[in-house]
Amino acid sequence: MVTTATADNQPSERCDNCDAMTPHEVTVKLVTESEADSNAVFSREPYRVTKCQQCGATTEQRANDM
Repeated sequence: MVTTATADNQPSERCDNCDAMTPHEVTVKLVTESEADSNAVFSREPYRVTKCQQCGATTEQRANDM
């Protein structure tokens, strides 16, 4: 994963859908992976979410798998 910044400080990343480096919105969200576990509230995992500002395609990747 390669991230660069544009002149207005918006991160640019490779978009597989656009097949180019495009501006992306990057956020982090917490995901509960196991609803059946009584400790599920305490077992959330961070995911990196990117959204292409050109085509709207989104990707999510578990932060621990990066």
